Amino acid sequence: MSILAIEAALLLVIVCVSLWRMLSGDVDIPPHRVISLLYPFLPLDSEASLDAIVVRSVRLPRLLSALGAGASLGVAGVVLQGLLLNPMAEPYTLGIASGAAFGGALVISSSVMAVVPAAFIGALAAMAAVYAIAERAGGGRVHIILAGVIVSAFLSAGVTFLKAVADERIGAIVLWLMGGFSGSSPLSAFAVWLAAAFSFFVSWLYGRHLDAVSLGEEAGASLGVDERNLRILLLSAVSMSSAVAVSFFGIIGFVGLVVPHVMRMLTGSTHRPLLCCSFLGGAALMAAADGAAQLCGELPVGVITAMIGAPFFCWLLARRRMSNF
Repeated sequence: MSILAIEAALLLVIVCVSLWRMLSGDVDIPPHRVISLLYPFLPLDSEASLDAIVVRSVRLPRLLSALGAGASLGVAGVVLQGLLLNPMAEPYTLGIASGAAFGGALVISSSVMAVVPAAFIGALAAMAAVYAIAERAGGGRVHIILAGVIVSAFLSAGVTFLKAVADERIGAIVLWLMGGFSGSSPLSAFAVWLAAAFSFFVSWLYGRHLDAVSLGEEAGASLGVDERNLRILLLSAVSMSSAVAVSFFGIIGFVGLVVPHVMRMLTGSTHRPLLCCSFLGGAALMAAADGAAQLCGELPVGVITAMIGAPFFCWLLARRRMSNF
């Protein structure tokens, strides 16, 4: 199957999932009414109707947020696996999830409602700590991964401590940590899409450099690629986009791990088409998982992605497909 055919199929899946998400919910709205309410220039009386509020202020931001977060995590997974030459690398490898979790848990346990800024600052602080430790140790791929493990372990211990002393607020911490899109807003949708578009553009622009460095430690240098500067640029871009997604929607695992592997089986290892397909595939998977979570009584979407991703990844390992990485 050609790359264009794969991308067309993924776009069709996104359209179908989007229609399903816009038509489903507690309020029954006819399809033709939903489509008419998506028109940007509605009369004032129509904008104030219950149907318009449900479609434009609840369902549309939630759909766009899920699509943007999935796309962002899909792209980040491709970049990290290519740069670090590690098939287990995902957007949370650099301690982003643990940093965001610690920041969010800290303010929730303190009864402060600035969860998104605190989680974003925590994610960026963790990322900076990983970079600093890795550079001090030598700046290689292995150093980055080990620094991520160290920072993640330390911050995870901090989150456990905060949950232990949170008393009645422990439920709010656990719920936020498991991720979800039920509180999405136009601001969150805009922010996550801006971050996803930025990380995709930068990664696609350096797609050929990614092809070179993913061949091995010395292959990039022999082809004239400054691997250290490339690593700093791309890791910063995808870490920022992942931090935006995590700070708004919590920790949603397996999307950035599984999607690149699935797309790599379809497209091969050339990074530009792989990035495009992972962008679309991540968006489709996240929107579908959010729909499934809503059908199950507003389960955290992280539960759905884990239920999909963990068995699939076990199957992938059992079939030794990762040898083709």
